[in-house]
Amino acid sequence: MSFPAGWTTRPPTLDDLTEILALVHASDVAAVGQADFSPDDLRDALAGSPYVTAERDSLLAYAPDGSLAGWAYLENENGGDREFVEVYTHPEFGLPAQAPLLARTLARVAERARERGHPAVTVRAGAIPTEKPYIAVLREAGFAFVKRYARMQRSLEGVPATPPPTPDGITIRPVDPGDEADLRLFHGILDAAFRDTPDYQPRTYERWREWVDGQESVAWDEWLVAADGGTPAGILQSSNHSLVDNEGWVKMLAVAREHRRRGVGEALLRRAFALYAAKGRTKVGLGVDLENPTEAARLYHAVGMTAVYEADVYERTVTAA
Repeated sequence: MSFPAGWTTRPPTLDDLTEILALVHASDVAAVGQADFSPDDLRDALAGSPYVTAERDSLLAYAPDGSLAGWAYLENENGGDREFVEVYTHPEFGLPAQAPLLARTLARVAERARERGHPAVTVRAGAIPTEKPYIAVLREAGFAFVKRYARMQRSLEGVPATPPPTPDGITIRPVDPGDEADLRLFHGILDAAFRDTPDYQPRTYERWREWVDGQESVAWDEWLVAADGGTPAGILQSSNHSLVDNEGWVKMLAVAREHRRRGVGEALLRRAFALYAAKGRTKVGLGVDLENPTEAARLYHAVGMTAVYEADVYERTVTAA
């Protein structure tokens, strides 16, 4: 599918950060009523990874008057046979770019499959339920609904900065970033706990460390390890990506199967809430798969979190070019 006459495209660079962020925020506000993409998120997307690069796997679309109207990029966490495509367009004048951006990106997915030796790959895309034009574009391109996620949040008003007591037998401590064995323990708990969720994309410790070392900043005191009866049982990994909104962000919460239903997850969350409150954060947020078999959403509701908005995931298969 071609772009309309007079439209132009090119790959993005870090110099485009401000312009792209304005586009994404306009799209966010139209879809969910608030800007939900941080400068750090954008830097990560433009900086790329061992598996994707902005130069080859991302594209900007400009309207005939020179206005940035759309941006598409790919995500691939571990180099495997699942890709995630994101397409942002300006709500006022970017809709003509949706279908062409998606088509160009899917063509790139087919090329990437050939380059990496995959006969076919699974491609996913997300859309807010109110984004009817984009959902129609996805369905026209062969995507089908898979599941729904929620972006959850709660206020930290009134949350004491003093860590709350933990249930009997449960202890919580920060990870030691200078101890290789402790970081391996942290990764091992995370990896094992998520293995029983159908959409988990595993990363080796070495690849995970590459990702960690590539973060612009890490608040190690917010990366927590829980033990149950002295046995390592769970982890909580925070992210600084929402600091611009004075929000603590729970990126990962993982509890080993044999230690679930014992209060480990709730204890980790409440310790994180206290840490965020002590730093003056006004709220805490996270994302959750509403079909997670561990029923994580139930736990988040129990600690006072509610859905700010929900997003649907669509999927299709793309064969190698």
